[in-house]
Amino acid sequence: MNRHLKTAALGAVLASGIVQGCAALMVGGAAATGAMVIHDRRTAGAVVDDKRIELTAYDIKYKSPQLGKDSSVSITSYNGKVLLTGTVPTAEVDRRFAEQVAGIAGVRNVIDETSIGAPRSVSDTAKDSYITSKVKISLFGVGGKPSDPTYIKVVTSGGVVYLMGLVTRAEGDAAADQVRYIEGVKRVVKLFEYR
Repeated sequence: MNRHLKTAALGAVLASGIVQGCAALMVGGAAATGAMVIHDRRTAGAVVDDKRIELTAYDIKYKSPQLGKDSSVSITSYNGKVLLTGTVPTAEVDRRFAEQVAGIAGVRNVIDETSIGAPRSVSDTAKDSYITSKVKISLFGVGGKPSDPTYIKVVTSGGVVYLMGLVTRAEGDAAADQVRYIEGVKRVVKLFEYR
């Protein structure tokens, strides 16, 4: 991939992250959600359900005295599978929160990858965001598939990259093989659903 194409791809990835972040904050963000659905293998209903699940889980988090300020939990829902990453203050707080998230309507499974510890620093979060951007760019045209990296949801926490999406086994394997060699990636965890 030439340098100009990589620069354009990075701009597109960063812009999509901004749009997705705004969509999570706007309950009525139908236009942003609609744009995401065009390139998503989930049904439109599943995309909306996943946003609702994430918003509900974040609401639970911010209403919890132990989680609101003493944690750095990130919540990602993809096709009803909820990934929890980041840090929590105690194992008991983690267990209770995971149980509450599992009770949200539409949640099929909770994958709890949190660790016990202090909230993550802004610097650590920025490093993970940078890794996520590099991963997304690396997924353009991996082995011819997936040629559109929006088929794969990328979450990075502590240098561990989680890959979610509706993919074929060949697409999932090609993506994981590509990602594991990116500088800063400590481990790749495949959480795909296979089509």
